[in-house]
Amino acid sequence: MTTATKPSTRKAWANAIAQPAQEFPLTPLPLLSGNIPEGLRGTLYRNGPARLERGGIRVGHWFDGDGAILGVHFSDAGASGVYRYVQSEGYQEEAKANQLLYGNYGMTAPGPIWNQWFKPIKNAANTSVLALPDKLLALWEGGKPHALDLQTLETWGLDNLSGLSDGLHYSAHPKRDAQTGEIFNFGVSPGRNATLNIYKSDSTGKILQKAAVQLDGIPMVHDFVLAGQYLVFFVPPVRVNVLPLLTGMSSYSDALEWQPNLGTQFLVFDRETLSLVSRGETEPWYQWHFANGYVDTSGSVIVDVVRYEDFQTNQYLKEVATGKTRTPAKSTLWQIHLNPAISQVTSIQEVLDRHCEFPVVPQHLVGQASPQTYLSVHRQGVEISQEQFGAIARFDAKTDTLEEADLGENRYPSEPIYAPDALNPEQGWVLTVVYDGNTDTSEVWILNSDRLSEQPACRLGLPSVIPPSFHGTWKPA
Repeated sequence: MTTATKPSTRKAWANAIAQPAQEFPLTPLPLLSGNIPEGLRGTLYRNGPARLERGGIRVGHWFDGDGAILGVHFSDAGASGVYRYVQSEGYQEEAKANQLLYGNYGMTAPGPIWNQWFKPIKNAANTSVLALPDKLLALWEGGKPHALDLQTLETWGLDNLSGLSDGLHYSAHPKRDAQTGEIFNFGVSPGRNATLNIYKSDSTGKILQKAAVQLDGIPMVHDFVLAGQYLVFFVPPVRVNVLPLLTGMSSYSDALEWQPNLGTQFLVFDRETLSLVSRGETEPWYQWHFANGYVDTSGSVIVDVVRYEDFQTNQYLKEVATGKTRTPAKSTLWQIHLNPAISQVTSIQEVLDRHCEFPVVPQHLVGQASPQTYLSVHRQGVEISQEQFGAIARFDAKTDTLEEADLGENRYPSEPIYAPDALNPEQGWVLTVVYDGNTDTSEVWILNSDRLSEQPACRLGLPSVIPPSFHGTWKPA
């Protein structure tokens, strides 16, 4: 599905983050092509860093940008969209001062050195979303979530989910069991040796059960896997060098060190009791995101992960904030077989040798075997160190095939989100937000999940440019 455009050597993605994104109120979205499927009723939510500068000063890392939420509501009357910044205390204070006041993942607090010691880190609320029956959570793994109105995206404030005391964080990658409604998540609390806190919630998000396990050093833990009766964590060999961080001489990002000699550690927890049932070590790699996990008939845990050979990805993501990238950081899809009974990884195999990220499976298959994984990929022939993802794809594990939706030159889709068709259980749709660098506009595209390479079933126009976002979700009506 390639659309012809004028050839260009310019990296158009940088225009999407050149200026702070502009909010817009609830607005009917024009139909650019096709029609909204009759069985697609609900809301697409997306979250990502939308402001990367304040008062003429640029942030230090892509992860530092202020979070803004896009909501696209689909009803019988058509589609409407709303886009709003999360009104965190830090955002409001910096907006009033028109300058950056806080440190964050990739930057230290401006001003005198003692600001690094006494000024808190700003909750950027910029990574993901969790749609609950009565509210939307804007997630950021270094603190508590912010609660928002599901329809208008008005910020209500920080939410402790009836269980997050001070010092407990709530990560950006919760896992929801579609059959039970249970929600699992975690947070890492710093210390000489960090603590991994695990949470089990009911379908409303209320935390019902917690557990804690000490980790080695202060590692980087971004995601985990729900696999059948287990919760599985892989802890890459990245550790914080504490001294420069505590003295204020380094940001958190710059204090992270790649230490491959440590290997990748794994921890397996029972989802019912949250007790640790297996712990061990395997070869070193780094990952941001897992696709899915399940338990096979032999009792082995099967995990699909987007794997990097080292931590160069962090440098690439730092460069994104500047609009110019040069660091190659290739990641490919791998499958891991883990036997929790003997605390051993029994096999590791690359299943897709194609640079990819943001893997997702249909929500109803999270924690179960899913033959299809949807991914963001690069267009064929581009220089991956300079570009962002320009296509989305579906990898079929049964047939070992990849079908792509190539959007054409200078068009950049967000993470693909699977939405089931409410009228036909055999039908599904893939939703993505596209930045078109040829026209400096953003659109919502709806594609047939089984025929990605065909033209989109529907394209909707958005009132303003939506910068590249990290994660989203689909909430059925």
